[in-house]
Amino acid sequence: LPINRGRYNFDRFHIDFYRDETVLIEALKAGEVDVRQETSAKAWATAYDIAAVAAGRLILQEFPHQRPTGMKAFWFNTRRGNLADRRVRQALAYAFDFEWTNATLFHGLFARTTSFFSNSELASVGLPSGRELEILEEYRGRIPAAVFTTPYQPPATNGSGQIRANLRTARNLLAAAGWRVVDNALVNTASGERLALEFMLHNSAAEQYVIPMIGNLERLGVAATVRTVDRAQYQQRVHQYDFDIVVNNRGQSESPGNEQTHFWHSSAAQEPGSSNLSGIADPVVDELIGRLIAAPGRAELVATTRALDRVLLHHHLVIPHWHARALRTVRWDKFGQPAATPPFLRNRFFVTTWWHDAERAARLEANN
Repeated sequence: LPINRGRYNFDRFHIDFYRDETVLIEALKAGEVDVRQETSAKAWATAYDIAAVAAGRLILQEFPHQRPTGMKAFWFNTRRGNLADRRVRQALAYAFDFEWTNATLFHGLFARTTSFFSNSELASVGLPSGRELEILEEYRGRIPAAVFTTPYQPPATNGSGQIRANLRTARNLLAAAGWRVVDNALVNTASGERLALEFMLHNSAAEQYVIPMIGNLERLGVAATVRTVDRAQYQQRVHQYDFDIVVNNRGQSESPGNEQTHFWHSSAAQEPGSSNLSGIADPVVDELIGRLIAAPGRAELVATTRALDRVLLHHHLVIPHWHARALRTVRWDKFGQPAATPPFLRNRFFVTTWWHDAERAARLEANN
């Protein structure tokens, strides 16, 4: 078949599974594994400082892609009364120092996520224009006014770890939403209730960037805690929406459709176990989802998706994290690669387009 021309060039694939990534990396460096897609920023930056890499026998190679990376983020549960106000959620985003986190923990290898459809043509950028603006104009007065005047951008810092200016902005937003600091505690002026938040995790690895954020929240007077639970308990609590904030990665395809109903529609907001994690229930979002599903062509689909993305972003349902704009691979120099790769393959781990290069393999064997 034409679609398979140039693919599946190996007689046999042999796949080994390792329970420990450290052992896997050592096996790769020892020549027990030929190729690996490296997803750890720390490993990419620090684990391959060996002679074989310096000599060009073991190759670290990045392949830029345009695959939608979705939204990895802190996700708010807007069903909680203290998180129902959009201004509160917006304010809390100022307590997350992405620039410091990226530089200190991830060696500066990630890009900040600014869209639910990040790294693709589906993402909203700048101010709305063209067909996207025409769609949004139909909802003027029913969506946040900032959609038309302010491009969405998560709060940024200089990476020093000193975020006093951001916390000052956060405090002003919280004050506008009816929260005041009393005896170092952030309390609601109407109810007297203190703002308390729990970050629920199922992986202790996330604690390394959650704990610094908790420190920033405490400077605002928020009583913030982190709880790491086993996966079964985590799944049960998420299904019942028994959480304040979780870390979640909502993936997206290059052609969004019916699944958006499960992600954002009002009908899924209170349904136990649904994918509407944030609990958003907005009639405009419902209508945009319907338009997206019924889009007659690609241009209309892209414009509608961008409009939906923009409205969702200005609801401040999440505090965006980061994404990688390239596939990172580590391989022994025994393969040939095509000069050009079709986009639909370039956006994936496309080892199926490679082939065994006998000359390279012989040279590698002689030098090892």
